[in-house]
Amino acid sequence: MATRRGFLASVLLTASLPQLTWADAGAPAYLGAAKEPDGSFALFGLSAAGEDRFRLPLPARGHAGAAHPMRPEAVIFARRPGTFARVLDCVTGQVMHDLAAPQGAHFSGHGTYSGNGALLFTGEVNNASGQGQIGIWNVDEGYTRQGSFASGGIGPHEIMFSVRNNLLVVANGGIQAALDDERTTLNLETMQPNLTYLSQSGEVVDQLLLPAELRLNSIRHLAQAADGTVAFAMQWQGEAGVVTPLLGLHRPGQSPVLAEMPDMLALRLKGYAGSVAFSGDGARVAISCPRGGLLVVFDRDGTLQTSHSRADICGLGSAPDGFFATDGLGGIARVQNGALHMLNAAPRAWDNHLITL
Repeated sequence: MATRRGFLASVLLTASLPQLTWADAGAPAYLGAAKEPDGSFALFGLSAAGEDRFRLPLPARGHAGAAHPMRPEAVIFARRPGTFARVLDCVTGQVMHDLAAPQGAHFSGHGTYSGNGALLFTGEVNNASGQGQIGIWNVDEGYTRQGSFASGGIGPHEIMFSVRNNLLVVANGGIQAALDDERTTLNLETMQPNLTYLSQSGEVVDQLLLPAELRLNSIRHLAQAADGTVAFAMQWQGEAGVVTPLLGLHRPGQSPVLAEMPDMLALRLKGYAGSVAFSGDGARVAISCPRGGLLVVFDRDGTLQTSHSRADICGLGSAPDGFFATDGLGGIARVQNGALHMLNAAPRAWDNHLITL
């Protein structure tokens, strides 16, 4: 039988144990999901030099995820319209929790922790209507679901937490997709993407709507700079061959900057930006365009700087002096000093996104 003295001793022992950090997981700089040659899927921790730090198996194809800001644990989400989210201990490889999307809904492929790591927020889409919601999970109580609130639009995709503004930022892509064919859009006539800023209780603090002529430009992916500037990457859902901006920059309460490119470059991108990231110093922002095989870099004000060719490049993360990128052919690269340098190549197909730690 447990005694009070024994209980207190165990509490004191637990309190005295060192808390594990990301250094205990090999100090990865990035997390990324990939498909391996045998058809299996896994989450990898990568060093800044593109070397494997760990490999954790996944039950199916992963899309993106979120890393806990303090502890070496991460959640990886199924590719939409998937319904699983797996919480992994990145030190032991243990599956800590398997989260399921609510009945009648699916995960959007993305999620984010609150600034202190106490809550996990998940992007979710109603199967029937496409309406978006943000799920709330209590991390310290074993990732128990605490409820949800509206995302502010149709078809939310990436969500992130802005520590600078203490707000959730949601890319409501505007797309109601067919569940049996995610490339089929059911609501082109009424589609209206938006960028929404929410309090942690679900109050809409600010919302950006694109101009009417760009309402088919789905807002999909997000990045943020230290000063709270949000970069958003877009994907055109209208007729092929139309030149539209694929990168926007925004701060709450201000008008957006929509980055422009020469028509010849824009046409090569095929209306599709896959990921977006700021450089580590915040001076530049880049979008990856896998359909065009290009990574395009802009100055902070949205002025085109340069572009780099690499087939199927999509995963994109921040690096101290530039960007870190992966592609579907297994390549890992760094972009710095105006050049793309290959770091490594692995026998796997990297999925669309990287998580920068």
